[in-house]
Amino acid sequence: MSIQGITEDDIANYLANTPGFFERQTELLATIRLTSPHGNRAVSLQERQMELLREKNKGLELKLVEMIRHGQENMAIADRLHRWTRAVMLTTEPAEIPALMVRELKDQFMIPQAGIRVWGVAPAYAGHDFAQGVKDDTRSFATSLTLPYCGVNSGFEPVSWLDDPASVMSVALVPLRHGMNLPAFGLLVLASPDPTRYSADMGTEFLMRVGELASAGLSRLLPPV
Repeated sequence: MSIQGITEDDIANYLANTPGFFERQTELLATIRLTSPHGNRAVSLQERQMELLREKNKGLELKLVEMIRHGQENMAIADRLHRWTRAVMLTTEPAEIPALMVRELKDQFMIPQAGIRVWGVAPAYAGHDFAQGVKDDTRSFATSLTLPYCGVNSGFEPVSWLDDPASVMSVALVPLRHGMNLPAFGLLVLASPDPTRYSADMGTEFLMRVGELASAGLSRLLPPV
């Protein structure tokens, strides 16, 4: 809109650069009427500003509630991880660690199915179930993973380690190793009948931490370096 060469931008720039205008024209504020977003009625500039402030405050309150909720959820996850780690550390018999890890993960994080295998173990543990039935392709696959795999069950061999492989729709496969550039010595599998429980676009930071802690706990099964 333009009035005798003056545009709305010109007016807006003038008001923005003349902060004392409304102080000198206080009566003008009372006469300015704006359309309310909550109907067709006209409201004063002050009322419109109050409405904007209330809407802004409501948005900030919702963000605060969301932040509190996320904080509570993170605290609950950290507490579960603490209990799982503590249970592993209190286990005195190394051969019991794999089964305990699986049991506690399922209980603490409500995981329908989980399994674990470790290879290259010390001779004293070579006869245990957790050290059996791992194909060379699976070992190579575990070593190739730089991040945990999350996605649909595509017939992975580790799914056969579970109690009910036929019901598995999505999986998380977590390699166990003592360093990013070192070969994997084990694999942790988490599984669910829900195809969206473990998806390709989900974050893997938490699973990486679980893998690091599991690797540290299972190191007692490996032969001395």
